[in-house]
Amino acid sequence: MSDPIVVGTDASAGADRAVEWAVGEAALRRRPLHIVHSIDKGLYELPLFAPSRVADTVTEAGRRILEAAEHLARERRPGVEVTTELVADSTATALRDQSRRAFEVVVGHRGLGGFAGLMLGSTGLRLAMHAAGPVVIVRGDAGTGHGEIVVGIDLIADPAPALGYAFEAAAVRGARVRVLHAWRLGDTLADLGRSIDDREVEEKLRWQVVEAHAPWRKAHPGIEVREEVVHEHPVTALSDASRQADLVVVGAHDHRRFEVSRLGSVSHGVVHHAQCPVAVARTR
Repeated sequence: MSDPIVVGTDASAGADRAVEWAVGEAALRRRPLHIVHSIDKGLYELPLFAPSRVADTVTEAGRRILEAAEHLARERRPGVEVTTELVADSTATALRDQSRRAFEVVVGHRGLGGFAGLMLGSTGLRLAMHAAGPVVIVRGDAGTGHGEIVVGIDLIADPAPALGYAFEAAAVRGARVRVLHAWRLGDTLADLGRSIDDREVEEKLRWQVVEAHAPWRKAHPGIEVREEVVHEHPVTALSDASRQADLVVVGAHDHRRFEVSRLGSVSHGVVHHAQCPVAVARTR
């Protein structure tokens, strides 16, 4: 069986949108959907004098949440294989573990407690930092069909994971790809007052962008591709582009200090400000 699309749910409106997006994605990619809800494992480790019905009540509530999410998924896409799982672990750990055997993991932008903290800045960002594969954070109007996938690329870091994901996403959707690179002068050059011809710089960067995505354009000759180089902060440029996109794709670009992984600042900013779902792509 192919690796599933995994989606976390907590019965919030944001989680329902994530389930709807995920089951649509599963249908497009012809993969099964696995819906997961997490409950605090500490409830099963209460002292002996604590009432066991607390854990029983939370477990039953979790099962009802999964049943509702499964019903929603099957209603939206009857042909998709759907399974569910109740996990007794912290949310971040549960989703990170699920990512090791998933094609990708999908979460909502904001959630309630028990998938406690799908609120960005918490589980969503930790997952984007530590997952073993792509993570999609569903935000904005996930149902609007603009027919465009926007992929932001950094010409210094390896753009392959983001480009590969974006072209595959466009292929299954019949969408076009907009390859966007944003640049701006560093403070040092600005302070020096150095005269720079923006048009000349942008033309050179455009050729680098074309060269960077050439292998994927060759592999997907039927996909319409547009290159865009803008003199703008990358987060601003990608957030603006997201208003007319079905999906924005960024690279993980992990930075490690003292063996601690951090999400790149641009990806972090786009996840917070985009107006459509955001995929954080990485190579397994």
